[in-house]
Amino acid sequence: MANWLTGKVVEKTQWNERLFSLCIAVEFNGFSAGQFVRVALDIDGERVARPYSLVNKPGEGLLEIYFNIVPEGPLSPRLAELKVGDEIFVTDKANGFLTVDEVPECKHLWLMATGTGVGPFLSILKTENVWQRFEKVVLGYSVRDLSELSYRKEIEKIAQEHAQQFIFVPFVTRDKVDGAIHQRMPLSLEDGSVEEKTGFRINEQDSHVMMCGNSEMIKSVTEVLEKRGLRKHRRREPGHLTTEKYH
Repeated sequence: MANWLTGKVVEKTQWNERLFSLCIAVEFNGFSAGQFVRVALDIDGERVARPYSLVNKPGEGLLEIYFNIVPEGPLSPRLAELKVGDEIFVTDKANGFLTVDEVPECKHLWLMATGTGVGPFLSILKTENVWQRFEKVVLGYSVRDLSELSYRKEIEKIAQEHAQQFIFVPFVTRDKVDGAIHQRMPLSLEDGSVEEKTGFRINEQDSHVMMCGNSEMIKSVTEVLEKRGLRKHRRREPGHLTTEKYH
């Protein structure tokens, strides 16, 4: 049984017609950057919950989630209707292994996200640990159109603060956007365009890849990188690929 904490929505951001962020004030004990919590509302006499990764860094005081409306879903359309001051429920513990602490020693960390999967990586990028551990950190962020490229100001701030270590690679598949790659991540790895943009190649000697978002992206990118000799990371068998799926 989950132990539920009662929180309040203190800030709401609507990025486009289907993408939202909520900041929640709640007495929460802490988490590791990259983890997720379960968020719930009482709907028709039932507490309906779904997992959402946290966007904020640990210790900020508020919990922030980033989500898209699933039209047929029981929870996300209701979350999108919430207003500042409304009640919301959060589990008292965070979970998940998409954290820097789980990554073996390496030089280059690649964070590959589609859509709302960028949330846990933003949390990671706001912490000091990631910059102390890796020589280079790449954020690949894939969306369909420019309106879905959320948190641009936050990403620009990270880029300014860590200019020598951080590389941001946006993928926008349906709009022509200056500086963005106009195809999906798996194809960009196969043809080398993403690595041409960063100046170095993903390899089994000095790279680790964390992936979050669309399950098809995770499957396809994994297949491309396994051909190079990279393998899934497990605690008992350290590897190069760490994943978190929303589906």
